Amino acid sequence: MGRSGSTLIELLLGGLPGFCSVGETVHLWRRGLLENERCGCGKAFLDCGFWSEVGERAFGGWGGLDVDGVLRLKDGVDRTRFLPALLDGEWGNGAFATRGRLYVDLYHRLHGAVAEVSGARVVVDASKHASLAACLRRGYGDRMRLLHVVRDPRAVAHSWGRRVARPDASPDSREKEMARYSAGRAAVQWMTQNAILDALARRGVSTLKVRYEDFVADPDREFGRIADFVGHDGPPLDLGGAGVEPVEGHAVSGNPMRFESGPVGVRADHRWREELAPWRRCLVEAVTAPTRGRYGY
Repeated sequence: MGRSGSTLIELLLGGLPGFCSVGETVHLWRRGLLENERCGCGKAFLDCGFWSEVGERAFGGWGGLDVDGVLRLKDGVDRTRFLPALLDGEWGNGAFATRGRLYVDLYHRLHGAVAEVSGARVVVDASKHASLAACLRRGYGDRMRLLHVVRDPRAVAHSWGRRVARPDASPDSREKEMARYSAGRAAVQWMTQNAILDALARRGVSTLKVRYEDFVADPDREFGRIADFVGHDGPPLDLGGAGVEPVEGHAVSGNPMRFESGPVGVRADHRWREELAPWRRCLVEAVTAPTRGRYGY
């Protein structure tokens, strides 16, 4: 679920040789193509040479893509409400199966073009929709690796309640600030998204579970586990000391830290312990009680 510290891991993965991080492509269709928000390189999406070449290779240019049609297709497949069908067996026949195949083909072409343009053998997609993962596992099979990052639900609820400006927003953007959830909604989403990812693991999707708290406590060890899991066979990163200088990336959407300059360091954020109102903390604890212990919280 978003606000679990995954952007930091995404940036570090994008710096590995042969890896390319593209941010949250689940938002590319609206925020990139319709609202022309800023890419991680600082340019507007439609002015970014990297994404222009990706669009050309994937779809013959972004101008030839029916974006409204893509968004309708997304709403007809990539939603939590469709998860029972997405988790159940194969596509089968019928209208939903047809939409699902078309939707997965969009991502197959997109990710394939990213690999061609970047020269990468691994594409890191930081989309947080568990329903998108459920779609892609049908088309990607054992080529897909799922990194399941989980964080204390009280910390997640605190983060979703904060007001944070979106530096990537354009004049056409609907969202000038990052989305906000009430404590109750954040708790329900935490339960739902983590349960779906667990269900995908039980259905054979190659999955590595990483707790945010373990990562910030021992980043070298945890990132070593992650790098091994996704196929990095080079020397490990040294995340201590002054941090790691990130490569210039082209991530679309995500945490504002994508636009920060200088070395990327790993530091714990435990502000929720002092800032989360006691009644909100109690609400989150009550809602997540059935499964919180499964993740050690």
